[in-house]
Amino acid sequence: MSKRSFLTTLAFLAFISLGLPDGLLGVSWPSIRADFTLPLDRLGLLVAVTTAGYLAASFMSGAVLRRVPIGMVLALSTLAAAIGLLGFALTPAWPLMIALGFLAGLGGGAVDAGLNAYGARHFSPQILNWLHAFFGLGTTIGPLLVSGVLGSGLVWQVSYAIVGSAQLVLAATFFLTRSRWEEVAEIGHDVAEELPAAPVSETLRKPVVWFGMLVFFVYCGIEVTAAQWSYTLLTLGRGFSETNAGLVVGLFWGSLTIGRIGFGFIANRVPLLKTLRICILAAALGALLFWLAPVPALGVLGLMMIGFFFAPIFASLISLTPGRVGREHANSAIGFQIAAAGLGGAVVTALTGLMTRSLGLEVIGIVVFAATVLLLVLYELFTRERRP
Repeated sequence: MSKRSFLTTLAFLAFISLGLPDGLLGVSWPSIRADFTLPLDRLGLLVAVTTAGYLAASFMSGAVLRRVPIGMVLALSTLAAAIGLLGFALTPAWPLMIALGFLAGLGGGAVDAGLNAYGARHFSPQILNWLHAFFGLGTTIGPLLVSGVLGSGLVWQVSYAIVGSAQLVLAATFFLTRSRWEEVAEIGHDVAEELPAAPVSETLRKPVVWFGMLVFFVYCGIEVTAAQWSYTLLTLGRGFSETNAGLVVGLFWGSLTIGRIGFGFIANRVPLLKTLRICILAAALGALLFWLAPVPALGVLGLMMIGFFFAPIFASLISLTPGRVGREHANSAIGFQIAAAGLGGAVVTALTGLMTRSLGLEVIGIVVFAATVLLLVLYELFTRERRP
């Protein structure tokens, strides 16, 4: 196995591990709150603190990668995530679990930003799309793992112990192979040609970097809003049964994962800029159908179109970033984009929820459609802005 193939395999495993914790929490929360005697809405606090750690690590990843080799960053950040997850399994107190959530978020954000930055420079668009498909695999395995653990009569802590132990093994693997990450050249360049990273302050002065951050903010806002609010809209607003609405949401995530796998087969053979423009336009058509839903089936089709045509956008934009901002700015810019994506998912979803209080549930479809049109505008600005 070549060095690049070996590192690609490690990256696939890392992206599965990134998705696993996201899939664990939702299913295990009823058991967690019962153990700690917490109100139902206390989940929001844990998610907010974890997200804060994720955003902080993502935003600072470029500055860290200027000083610490990528292999060591991956080893230490995966270790932090492992300690956080194992701590969940062992902690006797809710305040300690909150602190551990921040640590787990730091680790996850650093791995996510670090691997995306590395992948943009060393992996093809095909591999990047498949990496993000493996993240979806992790989010799918997580709920199944918790369900299996609880169904076997075991406590929820066992599922976190299993995932934390797997992260610990992965951290050790990253540490033992840390030097190999520096030995693989960027795509199209020799190892000797690799440029030193530019200062963060210099990167933030580039308009194209800010356009990129806005693209990721809006993109992730749409994806998370569609996923989180579609079930409520379908059941309380459009008369779907809980079972059928759950199936539709599952199909949305499935279309996103299938789209990433499928696009991976053609990513290296199509012009990315034009292809992504077509994908956003098709997603906007899907969002229009989801909003207007002249018949229920077309509304469902629209949601599936959003998932399928959104599939290649995140990974492909990461792949394009070094060429848009310059290789010396890529690590910081991609870290900013990952942070903006996480922030957008939280902010747009929360704002949509507030809007439903005064405007009704159908505003969800309007928000998704309007945001997708805005995404197209921002994408054009990002891809047309020329770096000096």
